[in-house]
Amino acid sequence: MNPTQSQIYTWLEAVSDPEIPVLSILDMGIVRDVRFPDDTSVEVVITPTYSGCPAMDAIAMDIKLKLAEHGISKTIITYTLDPAWTTDWMTEEGKKKLKAYGIAPPMHKVGTNSNRLKKMLFEEDTAPECPRCGSAHTKLLSQFGSTACKALYQCEDCKEPFDYFKCH
Repeated sequence: MNPTQSQIYTWLEAVSDPEIPVLSILDMGIVRDVRFPDDTSVEVVITPTYSGCPAMDAIAMDIKLKLAEHGISKTIITYTLDPAWTTDWMTEEGKKKLKAYGIAPPMHKVGTNSNRLKKMLFEEDTAPECPRCGSAHTKLLSQFGSTACKALYQCEDCKEPFDYFKCH
């Protein structure tokens, strides 16, 4: 079987992020490229959301299993750290899925390094909206939520705690 790049991407849409199962690895922007190094293999290039992300091994295995379901017996997973993953790579659909799942999506574009510095300095001035009731009256409880890429907030209106997917 000689699948097209488009077919591979369609199949990868069914591979979920193990930490946020409502998101695919394409929603997360983890998949950077799909290549065909020779007639018998497929190479999938992925970038971790942060260095040392514990989900990457599970994601690599899930990619291999998904492609094997479609007759691809040789899958090469290549990790790349350059450029570093950013929440800008998340799809808008993925951000909507996050909110529906109860996690506040990242609020700002990270952009260039100067914008990244500006975001790091000023993001704390703006609290995310509650994904449950939509209130803008929220407060930071902890810089760390259920995973290192999230912060824990609480809505001051509905009183519910929620994770916020931090920009980076």
